[in-house]
Amino acid sequence: MGRLVAYAPLLAGLVGVVIGFVLLGGLRLDLAILGFILICGFVLALPLPTVTIAAPPPAPLPIAPQATSDDDIGTFVEALADPSLVLDRRGVVIYRNAAALRDFPNLAVGKVLTMALRNPELIASVETALRTGEGRSFELHETLPSETWNRVAVSPLRRSCRDWADDEDRNLLVTVQSLTELKRVDALRSDFIANASHELRTPLASLMGFIDTLLGPAAKDAAAREKFLGIMRGQAERMSRLIDDMLSLSRIEMHQHVRPTGSVDLSGLLREVRESLQSLAKAAEFEIVLDLPAKPAVVTGDRGQLYEVAENLIENAIKYGATGKSVDVSLVEIDRSGLHYQLSVVDHGPGVEPEHVPRMTERFYRIDAETSRKKKGTGLGLAIVKHIVQRHRGQIVIKSRARAGEGLRVEVLLP
Repeated sequence: MGRLVAYAPLLAGLVGVVIGFVLLGGLRLDLAILGFILICGFVLALPLPTVTIAAPPPAPLPIAPQATSDDDIGTFVEALADPSLVLDRRGVVIYRNAAALRDFPNLAVGKVLTMALRNPELIASVETALRTGEGRSFELHETLPSETWNRVAVSPLRRSCRDWADDEDRNLLVTVQSLTELKRVDALRSDFIANASHELRTPLASLMGFIDTLLGPAAKDAAAREKFLGIMRGQAERMSRLIDDMLSLSRIEMHQHVRPTGSVDLSGLLREVRESLQSLAKAAEFEIVLDLPAKPAVVTGDRGQLYEVAENLIENAIKYGATGKSVDVSLVEIDRSGLHYQLSVVDHGPGVEPEHVPRMTERFYRIDAETSRKKKGTGLGLAIVKHIVQRHRGQIVIKSRARAGEGLRVEVLLP
């Protein structure tokens, strides 16, 4: 029976053929039945057909985790912008990127990190991370050879799916982000606020004192009232100058990283500055002497800011130079590492001591505070000049040459 079922499609086809011949009259019914019986006997004698059932595809083998190659780690570390090191399970440096080589040349490959940097917090962080696989970050403050602040991050670098403690290939990634510049800026900001408060407090206290006097003892004294009002006006002007300079410095810093794109003729600009300061120079018995190139000296810059540079430098030379002398202003063409013009202002005054020169562009730095106040200085003029020159990608150089008869010489180099 199993054979008949197995060959059922074939038998069905033969039955159809036989019935067709009978109906068409080409075959007698008795012969057709006899033939069908013989065919069934023949089919029963045939072996059963072999049916091959395809086996289901084998289940995919689990993919073993692929260990990160040494080359991959090296490429990864080199791509990091901050100084970065990779340590093995013993805490030995096995990789360092270019930034680490530049900033920490003593941390050579093959050295134990905690032996090169003997910092208790770093040692504890590395030991804990190697033992437990837990990362940590902290702030590292060092004072030698110079004061620096860094954010150090110690992170486990897993190279397989094995348990951290059993992984012989376990590594640590140590990155060092410098915070020194941020700390310096914060300190400058704090100093700026403190100094500005101090500078404003003095004239404000003076004003309040005079107001109290005018409201009290000098209320009916016309002469005293006129005298005190004159002093009050001077104090108010001092505060106004200070606030103007602070706002000017703030505006410059806001655009510090945006390079100016205007076109400025320095020769024409210097002539305008001299004209605007002629009355001040005459009152102080100074002569502003210009030495300018014959052709226009065109630079790329912000005209208003470059005007402020020239005005500040020449005005300072008039204030602090020797009475009866000249203020020499020269402009020459140069070719020095992308810098094309040098503006020099010389006051022929007493100059300053060498130790003061590096700090003269700091905000509110004064060599003699009392003299500066008498000269109506705010302590921000050279700081403003420095920031403007930096925005123009230039340089400022200050030289004190009292013995050479030059006094103070300020040079501004512009591209």
